[in-house]
Amino acid sequence: MTTEMFRKARQNRVFQDVVKQIEDVILDGKLMTGEKLPSERELGELLGTSRGTLREALRIVEQKGLIEIKLGVNGGAVVKETSSEQMSETLALLIRTQSVSLEHLAEFRQGVEGSVASLAAERITTEEIKELRTLLQKARQYYEQGTSQWKPFVKVDEQIHMALARISHNPIYGFIIETIHDNIQRYYDKYLSGGAEELEENYRDLQQIVDAVCGRKVTEAGDLAREHVRKFSLYMDRKARQKTG
Repeated sequence: MTTEMFRKARQNRVFQDVVKQIEDVILDGKLMTGEKLPSERELGELLGTSRGTLREALRIVEQKGLIEIKLGVNGGAVVKETSSEQMSETLALLIRTQSVSLEHLAEFRQGVEGSVASLAAERITTEEIKELRTLLQKARQYYEQGTSQWKPFVKVDEQIHMALARISHNPIYGFIIETIHDNIQRYYDKYLSGGAEELEENYRDLQQIVDAVCGRKVTEAGDLAREHVRKFSLYMDRKARQKTG
């Protein structure tokens, strides 16, 4: 029964408690996708809160992507299917607005991309080996054409990183890596020169990582991926210091 899902909100922090109770009911599976929350009147009575406080709490829960508030006679708060869209938008904004430092982004990426490469090396299939080799060959073609092909080379670089995330067979890593590489280009444009040295080093790193993953060398693949991120983060940090120095 819906009436048993809610209790009177704690009066010393009514708003936060109302938000938490609604979230808990949804996240605990007591209300499923497509089901409606009680009406505002009923929910207000169950929680012992004003309509204004309740409406604001519902807006917060809606912003988190857990419910959709529909208007009209048959409207109300309806539980939405859970998705990574809201989290993706938040992480994307942090990266695109450069609200996180290069140091923090590098630290995060070293851990994530190192784990991804290790898992990929452990779980890669024969078909996925062919996919990675094909992408590396494409990267080599751009590399051999020189710095004029820096941007298309970087796009293939991103494709390799995202392929590794898929090959890890962990959808959470896939989501994180895709979000990072969809939005990190602003940092590359600002802090990487795209010169011959960077191009060659980037290609050699990719080659070594792909070789390790395809050879199912779990520890080596993780170490190489972490070092690759660390190295290019240092390049960007050095460029950033020159701009502010």
